[in-house]
Amino acid sequence: MSPQMEQEKFGRELLDILDETFGTHHGIYLDPGTSLFETLDEISAAEASVPVGGKCATLAAQVAHVNLFLEVLEAHILGKDIGEVDWDEIWRTVGEATPEEWREHKQRLRDTYARLWGVLKEWKDWGDERSIGGALAIVVHSAYHLGEIRQALCTLKA
Repeated sequence: MSPQMEQEKFGRELLDILDETFGTHHGIYLDPGTSLFETLDEISAAEASVPVGGKCATLAAQVAHVNLFLEVLEAHILGKDIGEVDWDEIWRTVGEATPEEWREHKQRLRDTYARLWGVLKEWKDWGDERSIGGALAIVVHSAYHLGEIRQALCTLKA
């Protein structure tokens, strides 16, 4: 198989996994109805505002963090320098969310994801470490936070 075919296959598989993580069940690794967007749709602003455990963040902070992570990794993949990122700022500043703020957090994440999806869908050169590493980090890190959120719901909705 040619290197170009291998890159195209990698791109297709990556997009399928990313799509399953955020929105559409493909049967790759999630159960139906458990993607990030489906999960967030079931969470109220009140639930998103409760810190889960003594030193844990709110779900609103989790969503804001995933959004920032997507923005930073998108810039990384595109070779843009965004300077120093204060990864702890969200954990320090995002807590309670009004219903409007919760809708805004979720919409920002959807918008960022849609933009990133467009970038990755058109990406042709999966032959460099920046694009492969960045794309894989997006999938792994987002899946981690999806798991954190779903675990937190076990406590919040008990």
